[in-house]
Amino acid sequence: MTQPDIVTVAAPPPDTRLGDGLRIGLFDSGLGGLSVLRALRQHMPQAQLLYIADSANAPYGERDDAFIAERSLAISGFLLSQGAQAVVVACNTATAMAVHTLRQRWPEVPIVGVEPGVKPAVALSARKRIGVLATPGTLASGKFKRLIESHGHDALIVAQPCPGLAKEIEFGQLDSPALRTLVETFSAPLRQAEVDTVVLGCTHYPFVAPLFQQALGPEVCIIDTAEAVARQTQRVSAGLAGHAESSQPSTRLWTTGSPAHLAQVAERWLGLRAEVSTLP
Repeated sequence: MTQPDIVTVAAPPPDTRLGDGLRIGLFDSGLGGLSVLRALRQHMPQAQLLYIADSANAPYGERDDAFIAERSLAISGFLLSQGAQAVVVACNTATAMAVHTLRQRWPEVPIVGVEPGVKPAVALSARKRIGVLATPGTLASGKFKRLIESHGHDALIVAQPCPGLAKEIEFGQLDSPALRTLVETFSAPLRQAEVDTVVLGCTHYPFVAPLFQQALGPEVCIIDTAEAVARQTQRVSAGLAGHAESSQPSTRLWTTGSPAHLAQVAERWLGLRAEVSTLP
């Protein structure tokens, strides 16, 4: 039987010195950005990572633009107040709705966003039939429409909104009956369209990639862009001077939800034990 093919955009072996003395902030509407945190820890192992889960307001994909922009500004400001030298918007919806606002507010700060991996999907797809799984907010955004115009013109792109999926993942149980039902519901149109490549367009979704692989079939290639985000963060932070007091790698977590829940999920999903605080 053909083995499942879950693709992270290829990367060279990480340099174990990368991130020495640097302090990198990242945030998501909730727990999904932990997939980006995992990639950053692998590719910048000497960095201090500061992560905020805005779980009290998750998911952003079902919020309006003004709310997302306000939360993104407030959270980024907090990360910078904690000494972050670069900010990773580890949320596709927040990137689509607010990354331009953040770059205008702090033009001197490297700010890295995430977006659905349509470009690598088109390159990898043998039959140019591609599914994109994402929140309704991401798929409705102008940024996503421009992404399709730039990179999807040679392919059939089936955009599949996944309302409720990120929220279900937030509960932390990655094999629940409710989660399996949602995955099957959102996979069915992609099977009918006979796609051969599927893009995970929300940072929550890599944690249920095995369920999507089962639902879509072993011949379908699934793309996660967390590795590409980590490499871009390496590049934009390469010229930054490290903090003298940041010589030891560490990870700090904040949440607007339950600190105990974030701590439990971080340990279960990533094997990460870290200090968790409530975001003021």
